[in-house]
Order: sequence, then C-alpha cells, then structure tokens
Amino acid sequence: MAIEHAPFSQKEYQRRLAKTRKAMEEKGLDVIIATDPSNQAWLTGYDGWSFYVHQAVIVTHDDDPRWWGRRMDGNGAYRTVWMDNDHVHSYSDDYVMSTTQHAMDDLAHLLTELGHAKARIGVEMENYYYSARAHEVLVKALGQANIVDATGVVNWQRGVKSDEEIAFMHKAAKLSEKIVSLALERAEPGLPKNQLVSEIYQSMISGVDDIWGDYPAIVPMLPSGKDASAAHLTWNGEPMKKGEVTFFELSGCYRRYHVPLCRTVHLGPAPQHILDAAKALTEGLEKGLEQAVAGHRACDIANALTESLARAGIDRTGRCGYPIGLSYPPDWGERTISLRANDETVLEPGMTFHFMPGLWMDDWGIETTETILISESGGPTLFTNLPRELTVKP
Repeated sequence: MAIEHAPFSQKEYQRRLAKTRKAMEEKGLDVIIATDPSNQAWLTGYDGWSFYVHQAVIVTHDDDPRWWGRRMDGNGAYRTVWMDNDHVHSYSDDYVMSTTQHAMDDLAHLLTELGHAKARIGVEMENYYYSARAHEVLVKALGQANIVDATGVVNWQRGVKSDEEIAFMHKAAKLSEKIVSLALERAEPGLPKNQLVSEIYQSMISGVDDIWGDYPAIVPMLPSGKDASAAHLTWNGEPMKKGEVTFFELSGCYRRYHVPLCRTVHLGPAPQHILDAAKALTEGLEKGLEQAVAGHRACDIANALTESLARAGIDRTGRCGYPIGLSYPPDWGERTISLRANDETVLEPGMTFHFMPGLWMDDWGIETTETILISESGGPTLFTNLPRELTVKP
C-alpha cells in the first residue's frame, strides 16, 4: 500500500522503527517477532480481524519490517501496511488448526531464508496471541537461534505519543463523550440493558461529524446494583431498576485509538453512603490529577488518590490506571506502566493514561474516570469534558 494511504506519515513510522531498534540494541536483539496486533499495527499499519490465527511483524536492524500471516490475510496486509509488497509473507491454510503441522514452522523457514537462523530473536512470551505451543514449535524449528523473552519491548516504545497519535485520540474522545452522555441520558427504569447497549453501539459507530467510529477493544461495561460490585460485567436483557446504581465504562475508538471514559448514574434517590462515596471519589480523582505532572512518578498519582479516599474512610488499594492508546481486543491498555503504589516510572510529556479510580464495594460500585495527557508543563490535558458528579435521576 502506498504510504499516502496509511494512517500515519512515513516520518511517523520511521520514528517508531528507530525507537524500537534502539531498544533492541540495548537488549542485544537481532530480531523481534511482534505477535501483539497492537504492536503490529503501530509498527506497520496492519489492521485486520485476523489475530485469532498466528501472525507477526518481523523487525530487524537493517530492513523495513516484514508482515507474516495467513495467506487469506495477505491481501489485507497489502491494503494496510506501509511497506512494499515484497515485505508481506504468508502461509497456506493447511497450517490453520492443524494437528500435524504448525504455522511457526513456516515462520522458522522464513527467518532462515532471511538469514536469521542463528540470530538472537526476541518473542513476546507474555502475550494473548503467542501460545505455549507456538513457542515450543519455534524453538525446536530454530534450534541454532537464541530465542529470548522480549515481552513489552515494543509496548514501552508506544508510551510517549506523537502529535499524530494525539490527534487521533482527540477524535476518539469526541466519540467517548457522545456515548457516555447518551448512556446517562437514556438510562431509566424499565429500559432493557441490551436495548441501551444497542443504542450505544449505534451511536459509537455512526460517529460525530466526519469522525467515524471503529470497534472498541473492550465491549461496554454497565453493571447495575449488586452486579456493580464487579468491575467487568457486561450486559443482559434485564431492565434497569429504580433504586440501583449503574456505572458505564465505555470508549470511543478512532482508527484503533481509544479514550475510555466512565460515569455513574443512580435511578431514584441515592442513599447517603453512595452520595458520600461518589463525592470522595471525585475529590480523590482530582487529587490524583494534581500529581499527573511530567517528572512525577506513576505512584504519585495512585498515592494521592489513596490518601484522599482514606481521609474519607474508604480503603482502596490496587491499580488505578494504565497507559492508553492504540489497541485490539481483548484489552485497550498498553500493558506497561501501572498507576499504583509501587510503580516509580517517571511521567513524561506525551504519555497518555486512563486514570480510573473506581470503587467496587460489597453490593454496589461507582466509576468516575478521565483519560489524560501528560503535558510539557503544569497539570495534565484532559481529553474529555463531562461533569464528574454522580448523576441522580429521581
């Protein structure tokens, strides 16, 4: 595919490749095999729903990246990657779901042809898309290579966003505002959850002005009542009920870039303990935002939240955020930094996080979150602008 049709400029892809190669050099890697579809897209532009079979991007120090995958997906690579067609390689369908051969044998053959049979090769071992069987076959087929764990090497290069990426996230933010506003507006007793989700999806995909909606890496989360004590329940056909709290964890998505946004609604008069908790959560969120400054650490945000909630009598521990940007199912995080008490990663301008200090109690839960951009100076830039107060619909 000609670079003029790619999501980003040639300069942007070269920036990403240079960062990745520098990290490879620091770790003594000759080759990286990126199986995470988010990393593949970030490096090459590849975009297709084909990550349920084996595919990868091969990165070396002296050549453009190469995409490798199932033959029927090769045409998708021709249509989406920025490299020349001779950097797209594919294997036959005989390898798919086979009990007698494995696609990694084909990858090993390709790596050998490219001169990497004895190379030091990094693979993403802690990854949804790289199975134990795949690793076993690859190691056996490349018996003279030194295959090592390179989990997160590419992911960490994605942390500081370029201006081009931030522009995509601002577009995703408009979609997020639209669908969260819709959810809060439409929520009412008697409305079946699946009906509300169908409206959310319709609004999400139809877009805003000339911004079209992509599918998000995580489906809508909107548990109610006691179900809201769990963070990751989706929906069913039950109607919403008076006297219950529901939080909406949603994200618009534009060209695979996400800006998650969570807000909470209570149908009917809210009990005082939920009103108090919502107020404390908002105050804790704001205290955390005060620490989201370049030069501070990830733990500073988390500790400010924890200390603020503790003053309100709420004991909250655990992670309260993560880097956000380009992603594919089943997760929209980047799987690197965590906003938690023991993560001392220094915040840099251009980093983007979903700061999500949700509360999941014994029989209810609330979420109020923001996606933020670490600025050159001062506090963070917020991608969205919706009131943070608990919405109460009498």
